[in-house]
Amino acid sequence: MIKTDILIIGAGPTGLFTVFEAGLLKLKCHLIDALPQPGGQCSEIYPKKPIYDIPGFPEVLAGDLVSNLMKQIESFEPGFTLGERAETIEKQEDETFIVTTNKGTKHHAKVVAIAGGLGSFEPRKPQLENITDYEDKGVEYIIRDPELYRNKRVAIAGGGDSALDWSIFLADVASEVTLIHRRNEFRGALDSVEKVEELKKAGKINLVTPAEVTGLNGKEKLESITIKRDGEEFIQELDHFIPLFGLSPKLGPIANWGLEIEKNAIKVDNTLDYQTNIPGVYAIGDVNTYPGKLKLILCGFHEATLMCQSAYKRIFPDKKYVMKYTTVSGVDGFDGSRKEAEKAVVKSIN
Repeated sequence: MIKTDILIIGAGPTGLFTVFEAGLLKLKCHLIDALPQPGGQCSEIYPKKPIYDIPGFPEVLAGDLVSNLMKQIESFEPGFTLGERAETIEKQEDETFIVTTNKGTKHHAKVVAIAGGLGSFEPRKPQLENITDYEDKGVEYIIRDPELYRNKRVAIAGGGDSALDWSIFLADVASEVTLIHRRNEFRGALDSVEKVEELKKAGKINLVTPAEVTGLNGKEKLESITIKRDGEEFIQELDHFIPLFGLSPKLGPIANWGLEIEKNAIKVDNTLDYQTNIPGVYAIGDVNTYPGKLKLILCGFHEATLMCQSAYKRIFPDKKYVMKYTTVSGVDGFDGSRKEAEKAVVKSIN
């Protein structure tokens, strides 16, 4: 069983920044996320999209923001359970919690912070009659291990950043990469579109547009797909089909935890600490709602900061924490590292 002070459900920007604020209070954190890597939407959906309202950054790419947050919390040594969804929560007699994932991984925490953004993400599946028959038998909606496609024939469907970026990446891994999109225009970053065009000219990517996949074929596993283009259908043999049509946010199993829900968001009883109707369980970031709520990353950072102060008081009710600015106290990592401002040199004058 994984033990921690604060269990954070959701490894998006708000969840990651929570690790930093908790670390300043000497509280250990562990994060659960259904996605295969930290970053939430910023990593999975729009890593190359610029964000303009992060203080101190006139412009920062979503993926770079996640990288910076990961670097910021590195010294606090957070744990991660990725590719698993928080399924159940059980409150113990000592007021702690055990949270179990859909894969049976158990986590024991003194405080639970739900920072799930808009909820757990489920892939948007194409409307193909027999697609469920081939799930994990040649059809995948999220690429968790690129090595699975080493020297394999792969077809990717989609027109956004994920479809473009993974097509580019797998061009050097798979034996054959086909990118299928229903339009000639792509919604992704311009440099990614240009890179795909270059790889097409070099014969490393088969670009099929405008077209769509209309059928999946195979006996025990996927063996080929049917593609419709210009009103005609043809069969393409392959080993893997990866439709990347984005992710649909849903509150998921958390909706059954006894929390007060309002319009698919978790209601918090105040803006003092963002605690839910279950003492010891907090909701921060886009997943919560309260009067005046704004769904901004900036607001999530603020909520995480106040939540950690409340969590500290809950975990250490007999201790009084005196806040000191990091410019004064510095930052001490759990790994023994220390960041602090240089001390002024005082010289006496004779």
